[in-house]
Amino acid sequence: MGNVNFKAAAAHIAPVYLDPMASASKASSVIAEAARNGASLVVFSESFLPGFPVWAALYPPIQSHEHFKRFLNGSVYVDGPEIERVRKAASDHRVFVSIGFSERNPASVGGLWNSNVLISDTGEILIHHRKLVATFFEKLVWDPGDGAGLVVANTRIGRIGGLICGENTNPLARYSLMTQSEQVHISSYPPIWPTRVPTESDNYDNRAANRIRASAHCFEAKCFGIVVAGRLDEGARKSIALDDPAIEAIIDASPRASSFFLGPTGAPIGDEMIDEGIGYAYIDLDECVEPKRFHDVVAGYNRFDIFDVAVNRTRRKPINFLEGSTEEAQRTLPDAPTPPE
Repeated sequence: MGNVNFKAAAAHIAPVYLDPMASASKASSVIAEAARNGASLVVFSESFLPGFPVWAALYPPIQSHEHFKRFLNGSVYVDGPEIERVRKAASDHRVFVSIGFSERNPASVGGLWNSNVLISDTGEILIHHRKLVATFFEKLVWDPGDGAGLVVANTRIGRIGGLICGENTNPLARYSLMTQSEQVHISSYPPIWPTRVPTESDNYDNRAANRIRASAHCFEAKCFGIVVAGRLDEGARKSIALDDPAIEAIIDASPRASSFFLGPTGAPIGDEMIDEGIGYAYIDLDECVEPKRFHDVVAGYNRFDIFDVAVNRTRRKPINFLEGSTEEAQRTLPDAPTPPE
């Protein structure tokens, strides 16, 4: 691949909370706008469909059953009409799209994964990733994923990979993408991540944490970074807090995440978005080459005779059915041997 330059878009946009089809329609409009502005890649936040389950941090488990039911009903199947709507927008506007979603498990009426898809400019799903480990309170919502999505897609705009939120703190998950010659790394995050009540100091600053993690990966991988966090609008705030002043106070005191871009040295480039909107940055993949001469941890700056890493990318299934009737099975059996006389 020769020198590649393109414009990337970070959709720092609030979904229509718990309404996945309306959110997919909103995403389609954002894709169209970004394409008109020259973007070749449009990135949305973690769990954009149908929004992030902040409520899991704010209520005891025995008080969040109704929240979980509503969130479950707003979650989507990967082959459902909501993802199809986004795929069509990607194809119509000839752009690549990354979008996070709460994925329903076809094997369970109550099973969910925290998932993300990278969609090609022809509407094809290139990567379907399920978050390896739900983080902290997310374990009350999402089940563990698998390694099948630890893939870097080779596209006309470069080699694109990505991880969801806390996975960007996992060195082995990040290394598995580095070894596939990743050039553009997508990190998706929630709008807020409450950890303390407002009367306590040092609430988790996800804006700072996201920047540290993304800068570290870009510096180590010598790749570009696109970091996209969600937005929590008033509709989502009301739906989560249910007019409870104590819950509203925690939401309001939690730092808001931003969306931004980084170059292959870890330095910021392009726009940083705090208010709702679309940020842009120009990416020149040729800039990934020079830093590789300093520290290339997947080539000359490593000791493969000392370190040995294996990654299981098998898609996990709860069961494997062997179909066919008894009569059909009998026909496939070998003939019984002739008994001796």
